[in-house]
Parts: sequence; C-alpha cells; structure tokens
Amino acid sequence: MEVKPPQDFNVTYNTIDADSSGRNANGDMVRDVITQKVKLELKWGPLNDSEASNILTAVKKAFFTVNYPDPESGKQETKTFYCGDRSLPAYSWNKKFKQIKWQNLSLNLIER
Repeated sequence: MEVKPPQDFNVTYNTIDADSSGRNANGDMVRDVITQKVKLELKWGPLNDSEASNILTAVKKAFFTVNYPDPESGKQETKTFYCGDRSLPAYSWNKKFKQIKWQNLSLNLIER
C-alpha cells in the first residue's frame, strides 16, 4: 500500500550489542556486535481523514515491509518493520460538516 510521502524523514542506525559487551578491567570497551537495525522517524504535515487512515492502516499489522531510501547503501531498500507509538493531533474541526483535519502525524518504524 502506498501512502502520502512524509514531510520529515529521519534514518537512525542502531547497533545491537550482546549482553557480554561493556568495559573490561582496563577500562577498554569490548563489544560483541550482534547486528545493526534501522529506525525510520516519520512526520507528516496536514492530512485529511483519508490520508491519515491510509497511513495508520498501513502500519497496523504486527510486521510489514517498507521500501525507503537508505543513505548508507545509497539506494532504495526493502526491509521488514514494526510501528512504535503513533501521535496524531487535530488542528481543525468543522462542526457543521463534522470534518476534522489532522496535522503532524508522527511515528517510528523499527526494523524487525
């Protein structure tokens, strides 16, 4: 499912270390790197009901695939993600037509 492109797009790389990682008796860092995972921090500007619904529906499953531009590889990547908390404040409400406009939907997609 394609959704409206976000207004803000930030890629974070998280290195996952084993529990055995840490400082040794000499104070040197010892790392047992397990893997690296990607987090996409996304934020949209004004959205109508349909646009907001499409985005929220697209990230509702436990896991889903996302195609995104990856700055590390320099190309489009497709990976499996899950969605963290979602925040969607309203900015306009029309009582007569019972219509609402949304602004600043923000969410994080975390690589599985």
